Amino acid sequence: MNNSIPLSSVPQLTKENYGKWSIQIKALLGSLEVWEIVEKGYNEVEAEEEEGLTQVQKESLRKSRKKNQQALFWIYQGVQSYEAAWEKIACATTAKQAWEFL
Repeated sequence: MNNSIPLSSVPQLTKENYGKWSIQIKALLGSLEVWEIVEKGYNEVEAEEEEGLTQVQKESLRKSRKKNQQALFWIYQGVQSYEAAWEKIACATTAKQAWEFL
């Protein structure tokens, strides 16, 4: 995670600012190189399936999981003060799901 972005500078979603907020969050996630995982998602695999992957595939999956968690973290930060939005995304397991819920 990039610690050079202060949490206090993350745009906050409100009832009235979704358009502006989404543009700002897309830019933030793009600068962190995780927007693509929000936009396209990734294919999660079951533990049994993971055992059959090559080392290169396992590393790719590990990187996708990490990017997903980073993106999800920043999305959470951007909705923390808007309870209704938080309730919508609290059950999301991927950043793509959270974005689609919003």
